[in-house]
Amino acid sequence: MKKALSLLTVSAMAVSMLAGCGSSKPAETTAAATTAAAAETTAAATEAASEAATEAAAAATDADLSDKKVGVCIYQFSDNFMTLFRNELQNYLVSLGFKAENIEIMDGANDQATQTNQIQNFITKGVDCLIINPVNSSSAATITDMVTAANIPLVYINREPDAQEEQRWADENMKVCYVGCDARQSGTMQGEIIADLENHGDINGDGKVSYIMIEGDPENVDAQYRTEFSVKALKDAGIEVEQLDDQVGNWDQAQAQSLVANSLAQHGKDIEVVFCNNDAMALGALQAIEAAGETVGTDVYLVGVDALQEACDNVKAGKQTGTVFNDHISQSHSAADAAVKYITGGDNEHYIGCDYVKVTSDNVDDVLASLG
Repeated sequence: MKKALSLLTVSAMAVSMLAGCGSSKPAETTAAATTAAAAETTAAATEAASEAATEAAAAATDADLSDKKVGVCIYQFSDNFMTLFRNELQNYLVSLGFKAENIEIMDGANDQATQTNQIQNFITKGVDCLIINPVNSSSAATITDMVTAANIPLVYINREPDAQEEQRWADENMKVCYVGCDARQSGTMQGEIIADLENHGDINGDGKVSYIMIEGDPENVDAQYRTEFSVKALKDAGIEVEQLDDQVGNWDQAQAQSLVANSLAQHGKDIEVVFCNNDAMALGALQAIEAAGETVGTDVYLVGVDALQEACDNVKAGKQTGTVFNDHISQSHSAADAAVKYITGGDNEHYIGCDYVKVTSDNVDDVLASLG
C-alpha cells in the first residue's frame, strides 16, 4: 500500500495489526517505547506489514460483501482529520468487496439531533452494520440501545464512549465495539516533545514552563486526556509548569487563532508553550503567533495532534515544534475489518486500540512521504 508510514506503528504491534489495531485497551502505553519502535521501522517493512494486514482482512471471510450495506455517521465533515478518516474508510471498504453505492456516509454537522435522525434512517433502511463517530460521546448509551434493538452491529470510531458504557457492551454481550487510539498517549507525547527540547521548554530561563492550552470539545474524552496528559508529561519529567491560560477552541482553526491572539495580547512573551488539542487549532495558533511578531522555536513552542499535511509542512519548516500522528489509516481499516467480522457472524473485542507516533523535525520527512 502506498501510505505505508501510516504505519510507523506497525513494528510495535505487527501481530495485532493483522487483526486490526489491537485486541485490548492499552494499560499505560509508554510513548518512549512506541517512538523507539517507530524509529526502527523501515519504509519497506511498514509497507509489507500494511499490505499483509490488508490481505489478512480480505482473506478473513469468503463471504460476498457486494450486497451488504454499511451506514457511516461522521460528527462533522469539515473536521480535517475526520475527512482523512472517512475517505480512507470508504476506499478500504470498497477494497474489501463492498459496492460504493452500498456505503453511505452522513455529515452530522456537529449536531446530535441531526445525527440521531441519520441513525434512525439507517435503521429504517436496514443497513448491515453502522460505523459511528458520535457528535456527543455522552449520547453513546442512547445510540447503542437504538441500534442494538434493531439487531444491527455497531462500531464506534474516534470519539470514545465512557468506561461504564463500554463495560455494558461486555456485560450484555452486545455486538458493539470501539476503534481508536488512547488519547492519554497523544497528550503524553505532546508533553514529551517539549520536555525533550534542550531547554525543556523554558525559553526565558526562569526555571518553569509557562504555557497556554487550547482545548477541543470539552465533552470529548480526547480533549480531556490531551489537556491533562500533555502537562502531566512535563511534571513527570520534573519540570515546573505554570498555566497562563486555558481556553476551548472546539477543534476549530479560526477560534484558536482568536483565542491565542487574545492570550498573546494579555501575556505576551511570558508564554513559552502553546498546547493545542489538534493540528487545526495549532494552525490557527500559528497565525496568531506570527501576527504578533513572534517566531516559533525562538519566542514560543507550538504543538498539536493529528499530523495533518499542513502541520507536518510547518514542522519541517520550523514553524511548529511538533505534532502527534493520529493514524487514520490503521484506525479506519480496523473499523472496516470489525464491521466485516460482525456482518459475517463473528465477534470483536469491545476495544480495538491503535498507537500514536511523535512527529518532530527528526522524522517529519518520513511522515510527509507517507501522506503523499
